[in-house]
Amino acid sequence: MSDRNLLDLLRRDPDVEAPDLVAVDATDRLLLDEAGELLAALEPGEVVVVDDSYGALTLGAVDAGARDVRVHQDLLVGELALARNAERTGLAGTYRSLPLGSELTDGARLVLAKAPKSLDALRELTEVVAASAAPDATLLVGGRVKHMTLAMNDVLASAFTDVRATLARQKSRLLVARGPRRGVTSSFPRRQEHPFGLTVCAHGAAFAGTRVDAGTRALLRALPGAAPDARTALDLGCGTGVLATALALARPELAVLAGDQSAAAVASAEATAAANGVAERVRVVRDDAASTVADASVDLVVCNPPFHLGAAVVTGAADRLFAGAARVLRPGGELWCVYNNRLPHKAALRRLVGPTRVAAADRRFTVTVSTRRVH
Repeated sequence: MSDRNLLDLLRRDPDVEAPDLVAVDATDRLLLDEAGELLAALEPGEVVVVDDSYGALTLGAVDAGARDVRVHQDLLVGELALARNAERTGLAGTYRSLPLGSELTDGARLVLAKAPKSLDALRELTEVVAASAAPDATLLVGGRVKHMTLAMNDVLASAFTDVRATLARQKSRLLVARGPRRGVTSSFPRRQEHPFGLTVCAHGAAFAGTRVDAGTRALLRALPGAAPDARTALDLGCGTGVLATALALARPELAVLAGDQSAAAVASAEATAAANGVAERVRVVRDDAASTVADASVDLVVCNPPFHLGAAVVTGAADRLFAGAARVLRPGGELWCVYNNRLPHKAALRRLVGPTRVAAADRRFTVTVSTRRVH
């Protein structure tokens, strides 16, 4: 199958599908073209792919001759899309999904990566590759030109001796890093102690890093009054696990579950719980909008939904979390949610969960409590 024909078969499913949303972008194609000659020449297990959006890099590399490709995708939706596209193209079983770490990159000679959103995420990737890849390894990092910065070159240069940028093509560009510096070790997860008595740990791709964002702080201040009779709690879209850990510390009677679709968030939440001595009481899972949690099994859900993207995207993402909370809450259970005042979440909470009231508010954030309807 030619690369062009294979890429034409790929879909975004289970992510949102629409005519203007693509499963394969110009950065995917540029990465595959730059890597073309190397892909067919390398031995099985020597090619690694990181943050493949929907499978184009992994399956394109296999189609070009790579074997036993090792893959890490931070977002669960990317893993699911890759698996479905592998089935669709007859390439199931040609790759292995692994955590970001030495097992992923040990002995790798070619790493193809989509540029992450944060410099910390790029730094962690760079450190992991340099620490365990082959001495002649090449790391190709691709992204849209408007999102590429000179600071990315500096991050790569901290762990590689030779870093250059390619010419732009269709508004995408690659950074090429060679010569991993020996002695590089991973500086993640990072940790920070906060004055309100919590230590926060974070891997590079975790939102907010070791900081505690203002919305989370607003919800933390309101939580002492949440569902006093609750015995089970869920931190939905847990990020670094701040809310889950705070609940476990404040309420020893609670069995606390934390869930997020980001692998970096899950690893960070586990580290945060451990750093605060509640690892045995906070169970962390990687799922999408509580997809692995049983119906009507939770007394209390806490949620700080995303609000840093375009309003339409944010509303859709938050609504999925609210619907997930409604499904897993027992009748009469409570969802405590914080959101930016400009977002129209209160009406959605009433519609999807049940009666909703404002528990706290300031000039930027609203904290609401929604009670699951009793049918």
